[in-house]
Amino acid sequence: MSADARRVAVVGDCPLLRNGVAHVVEDAADFTLALTTRSVDEAAAALVPGDIALVDLQLPPACLSDVVGRLTAQGVAVLVFSSGPDRHAVPAMRAGARGCLSRQADERELLAAIRLVADGCSYISADLAVRADPAPSCRVTDRERQILDLVAHGETDHAIAVRLGISEHTVHSHLDRLRDKIGSRRRADLTRFAITHDIIPPASWPG
Repeated sequence: MSADARRVAVVGDCPLLRNGVAHVVEDAADFTLALTTRSVDEAAAALVPGDIALVDLQLPPACLSDVVGRLTAQGVAVLVFSSGPDRHAVPAMRAGARGCLSRQADERELLAAIRLVADGCSYISADLAVRADPAPSCRVTDRERQILDLVAHGETDHAIAVRLGISEHTVHSHLDRLRDKIGSRRRADLTRFAITHDIIPPASWPG
């Protein structure tokens, strides 16, 4: 384990899944297991800004959204496990989760998702993205596709401007137009839109 390993907590109500995920995290050199618990209160008390929480709780969507909101308000990056988009993925992302991971994911995808979230990117498992509620139909320009691609891979507005050779003001204008088309300018929502509309093929994400 490196000195700058990121702290990860596993919060879940199924002991088997909770312990299995904890073992995968413990075996990764770039992470350290902060705690495993079924208690949101215990996790909230132990976690600090910059930590990552893997949340697998069988709760109604509204209650899960409250959990996500509570942890993200503390500066914790949240990755939620989900069996389907309507049940957990969409509400969790709207509440501030940085990613949603399918319960069918293997160890490789789990670690890839945690690393993306740790780097400030968003992640949605391919099967959740394919089944997610479609966003309103709209036309996205080539430049907007480029910006969505860079947003989904964690680039800042300034970095996008530099990469595309345009001003940061122009980037903001494109993001404003995307907000008008999609209904949100939140990076998690833009990422979900990009994946569900095949702008960012899930297979191209780093693993």
